[in-house]
Amino acid sequence: MTKTIRRLLRKYFITGILVTLPLGLTYWILKILLPPVEQLIGYPIRHYLKIYFPGMGILLLACLILLIGIFASNFFGRKLGQIGERILDKIPFVRIIYKFVKQLVDTLFTQGQARFKGVVFVEYPRKGIYSIGFLTSECRGEIREITDEKLVNVFIPTTPNPTSGFFLIFPEKDVKILDMTVEEGLKMIISAGMITPAERCSLPGAQGKEPA
Repeated sequence: MTKTIRRLLRKYFITGILVTLPLGLTYWILKILLPPVEQLIGYPIRHYLKIYFPGMGILLLACLILLIGIFASNFFGRKLGQIGERILDKIPFVRIIYKFVKQLVDTLFTQGQARFKGVVFVEYPRKGIYSIGFLTSECRGEIREITDEKLVNVFIPTTPNPTSGFFLIFPEKDVKILDMTVEEGLKMIISAGMITPAERCSLPGAQGKEPA
């Protein structure tokens, strides 16, 4: 009876940690990031225009980001962005940081759904060890012609930076497509498996969907 109570208490305590820790970390990160932004943008307006209300700096930043997005979507905005990228590309240290952040953002927000056709489960880098990857396309052309098997192209990303990785060609029969979305697959890879939609994954030995 005592052991059962201890197990229940331990289970409830761990559940409480799993619920409160993300909330606490989110609050902590916002508490660190938001005040400087509010101070940086809101203070000049309050000082010079004598207009201010709590959260004005954050609101103005959101509006500014929206306006930049609108401008960057037209022809002149894209051209200006290309010029800015060329300038940054000439600055050694800044170039590395900018390219890394840009590739990461592009992968997470803009290119993931269009570039990848699904999350796949493959036996790699050796027998008995499995990896999560992304199906990019069916292998065609010269490579397809010199084999008797139907092949597919798979990108195996690295952790925690999914913008780098390995391009591999697998026989279609050796690739299992999982039910998880590309976004869920990216989260799993970036978090090193700590964020896992386990209830939807095809486990080793399971019959996953075959590539279309």
